[in-house]
Amino acid sequence: MKRMTLGLLVAVVVLGVTGCATKTYVDEKVNQATTAQNAKIGEVQKQVEAAQQDIANLKRSDAEQNEKLAKLSETAREALDRAVEAGKLAKGKFLWEVTLTDNAVKFGFNKSDLSPQAKAALDAFAQQVKAMNKNVFIEIQGHTDNIGSERINLRLGQERADNVMRYLNMEQGIPLNRMSSVSYGEYKPIADNKTAAGRAENRRVTLVVLE
Repeated sequence: MKRMTLGLLVAVVVLGVTGCATKTYVDEKVNQATTAQNAKIGEVQKQVEAAQQDIANLKRSDAEQNEKLAKLSETAREALDRAVEAGKLAKGKFLWEVTLTDNAVKFGFNKSDLSPQAKAALDAFAQQVKAMNKNVFIEIQGHTDNIGSERINLRLGQERADNVMRYLNMEQGIPLNRMSSVSYGEYKPIADNKTAAGRAENRRVTLVVLE
């Protein structure tokens, strides 16, 4: 009888110890699962916050882009439309435009060659493009005054734009597939062609930078 009682006591003790061990094991597993779940929740929260920030940035970017579009010149808007239609852009965005119209950069009457000052201006432009470190697309627009026939002026505007594109490619290494040239001839004056100063202002090249 004593042996039986002793056996039962040992069994109870063993079960008790086993029960404690099992409970501890279960508690550890629960804690591990909870910790892992909390980590996953935290990661999801970070992803949600990042997504919300991206959305906010996109909204701000869209607002900035809309503001830029509202200020676009007619020819810059046309450049953007052409590039979008041709599939040249990654984002369909206008970045900026620059016109070579300073007195030292203007093209001479019936001339398409680049002056040293024009080359210096193009060098500065190319460095700005390279510093952006983006795959931008550049449309180069050639313009003339209204002296001469429309046909001649269209050809002259194209020669001016092509000379600029050739210089940017050969001297600054901007790939040809990231540029295009177009001539407006005499059709988009920005000054009065009735005066010598106005005609000089209209002999120009505009570079439109898109992304």
